[in-house]
Parts: sequence; structure tokens; C-alpha cells
Amino acid sequence: MLGDEHADILELLAGRTDDGTIRALAFECLISGLRDERVTSLLNVIGWRGQFECFAVGGEPAESMAATVAKIGQVITDLGGVSPLIGVYGAFVIVCARVQAAVSPGIASTNMLPAFSEGAAVYVSPMREGVEGASHAVRETLFSLQAAPSIVEPARPLRADDLLPERALIGDDMAREELYRNVYQVLHGSSEDDPTFVTVSTFLRHGGSLEATAKELNIHPNTVRYRLKRAAETTGWDATDPRDAFVLNTAIAIGRIRDR
Repeated sequence: MLGDEHADILELLAGRTDDGTIRALAFECLISGLRDERVTSLLNVIGWRGQFECFAVGGEPAESMAATVAKIGQVITDLGGVSPLIGVYGAFVIVCARVQAAVSPGIASTNMLPAFSEGAAVYVSPMREGVEGASHAVRETLFSLQAAPSIVEPARPLRADDLLPERALIGDDMAREELYRNVYQVLHGSSEDDPTFVTVSTFLRHGGSLEATAKELNIHPNTVRYRLKRAAETTGWDATDPRDAFVLNTAIAIGRIRDR
């Protein structure tokens, strides 16, 4: 029996309190970015209480939507899990699963792969915590699947950082925030005298030329190499790698626009 704490949710449910309706509404709330106490109440009803750990997996169905949803649910059950949230968004099926028993991002996504189309991308999110984390997981999965066509021969499954700049370009605020905080701000360092940002941005602007960068900054090319190596260690992105350079350029553009 639902108590008074769920009165607001009951209005959203329009009097329907069956398990399927509650799960469908919970999924829609999460993928829409709604993370308040109403969503917490919905998840409590289906047994997702406290600071649970979860992750999301998504892709295009190999068969019908119904068959794919059934196979995904069976995978979670076989691994000892319960109560996954499974939703359909456009051409994609996305599942948000709690971490429990043998249910983890790596094991679950591997077992789910046959349920998804071989000719399309599959994405698995990192583990996240709580209602906010669940929303983050399903939304990053959706944006990653939408951005996946930009990648030639994508990994299967795709993972967290594989599509950061592409996600940012199609409007994913979470990807923009990650690029801003974990790349742009890290490049700037904690001191105004830190030369990392100016070195990396100059190197990228000169198309990866050590000599041109060294000449403009009036330093030795070996100093440029050292600073680029340090930047790669602190940000995780190597300016001498074409793909990583794209990530860095996107982060720098986002940061400059945001800090203008």
C-alpha cells in the first residue's frame, strides 16, 4: 500500500499504481533529467532505495522491441539482479540496472550484446550512484547512441569517454561540463603561472607542430614535449594523438565560450 509520501506521485500516475506503469514513469523521469524527491519516491516503490549503484546499457534492438526488452530482462534475472528499468526512446532500447549479485557494467553488457543489432552501436555507462546517477547514466547513454554515427567502426560496446566531444556538439550538457571541468580547467592548473594551457592550445593551433609552438613561445622543442606529456598525464588526453587533439580542441572551445 502506498503511503501519503507518494501522494504527489499518485497524481502523476493518474491513479494507476501497477508495477509496469511505475517503472515506465520512473524511466521517463530519469531520461528527462528529473531527479527530485518524486522520482526518489517512485524508485523506492520498486525497491531502489538509498544510495544504490547503477549503470545503463543501450542500443538498437536485434529483433522486435518486445523481444529485446524480454531478453535484457532475462539477462538481469540470470545474473541475480532484480527490478531493471527498461525504456524505449526512438529507435533505442535503454536499460538502467542496479549493481547487485553478478550484475555489473562489464558482465551485463557482454551478456546483453546479442539482444542488440550487430550493425549498430551499443553503449555502456560507468557505474553511477543514486537517483542523480541513474538519470546521468540513461541520459549519457541516449546522447552517446545519438552521436555514435559520427564514429567510424565504433568499439562494441562504446564506453564513457568515447564520444565526449560528439555528445557536447549535439547538446549534452553533462559532456560539456565534463570537458570544461576535467579538461579545460585542469589544463589551466592551480597557478596563473602554469604554462600547460598556453602550450597545449598553441600546439593545437599550429596543427601539432613542435617547432612552430616552440618558436611562438620562445622555448626549446623539448620543453614543448615535456609540457605536452605532463598535460596528457593530468587530463588523460594526448595532444599529439589526432583523436585526443579533437577532444582537447572541443574542451578549449567550450571553456573559452563559457569564460568569455
